[in-house]
Amino acid sequence: MASGFLSIVQKIIRKGNLKLTLANGETHAIGDGTGDLVVVRIADEEAEKLVRRDPTLKLGEMYMDGRFIVEQGNIYDFLSMVKQNTTNEIFDVPMAALLVGRIALQQLKSRLPVNHNKRNVAHHYDLSEKLFELFLDEDWQYSCAYFDPPGISLEEAQVAKKRHIAAKLLLEPNQRILEIGSGWGGMGMYLAESTKGVDVTGITLSEEQLKISRERAQKRSLADRVRFELQDYRTMTGMKFDRIVSVGMFEHVGIGNFNNYFRKVHELLADDGVMLLHSIARPKPSFATNAFIEKYIFPQGYIPSIGETVPAIEKAGLLIRDIEVLPLHYAYTLRRWRERFMARKAEAVALYDERFFRMWEFYLAGSEIGFRWDELFVMQIQVSKNQYSTPDNRNYIAENEAKLKEFEATRPPLEKVVF
Repeated sequence: MASGFLSIVQKIIRKGNLKLTLANGETHAIGDGTGDLVVVRIADEEAEKLVRRDPTLKLGEMYMDGRFIVEQGNIYDFLSMVKQNTTNEIFDVPMAALLVGRIALQQLKSRLPVNHNKRNVAHHYDLSEKLFELFLDEDWQYSCAYFDPPGISLEEAQVAKKRHIAAKLLLEPNQRILEIGSGWGGMGMYLAESTKGVDVTGITLSEEQLKISRERAQKRSLADRVRFELQDYRTMTGMKFDRIVSVGMFEHVGIGNFNNYFRKVHELLADDGVMLLHSIARPKPSFATNAFIEKYIFPQGYIPSIGETVPAIEKAGLLIRDIEVLPLHYAYTLRRWRERFMARKAEAVALYDERFFRMWEFYLAGSEIGFRWDELFVMQIQVSKNQYSTPDNRNYIAENEAKLKEFEATRPPLEKVVF
């Protein structure tokens, strides 16, 4: 008799070339035989039951625990095959009920007045800095790179990302700049060095990122113009900034806090100021985050749609001046991160253990799947308080990028962070 797990896999995989070995030792060829062969084995019947009941969470957990084993190909290959075959028809009543329950819980948590922002940030960003050094570029850019022109290296694409954002900020000498979610300091230092006399304040809730950012700014003799602070944007008062930039942080705000976020942006932005938001986005509301990502990677994160973001901007009294969609650039970024991470497996395992390594492999592979097959993308939204703060055409972006390339050609090389 076929197991429930086998039945669901056979129902999902119609196209592809999968060889599945069940806990009882039975081996089954699944799919139409097209494409590269992927061979997987599930170690025990309990693992079969868990994945069958709750695939979005338990598949990742079983892979972490070594109970779902990929013997040929890799976990990305398996997930890609599943995603290219998946339709809503596979969801039965128990699975649908579980999904509804998760949506309700995540929606509730995003609206609770209790502030867990620092704890949630520390869960991910206060991991060993040596972990991130394994796969990030030399400037530690942990957000979507910009592969323009196509085929450039990760390092070149991350510089292109910073250049593209800086061009849209319309920087002028001696402006005050706020970066909400300053990471390891790369963007703030780029802005400070690219434009004469600008004063940059970068805020973060990660103590590890804060430490490294300050060290990097000190080494580049920028500490007097680039200050990094352990600060929640929600409690900032009494200051106005000519420019505000936020890269890869909005995904951590939570859908219940969008209105508050943009009201704070309005409060902190000068009357003739410009703000640039760079965030992962989805094609339509989902109301909840993937269960594996929520539990193990980004607690209480939420990827918004453009349609969920725009009303909050409008309610805050801000004007949308430009929206750009970067469709597959994060898929390219994640592919390079995963390849680098896998190439340094021994170092990652030495830092933590095999289970942690597989958790991050699953995270990076699953995230790339999201951009390749779930139509996730990156949005860049430029906002201001009045319509005269930005030009009436987009030619300025290319013009500013050309000037920034001249700056990059003479910029001192970045120092390698040594631990």
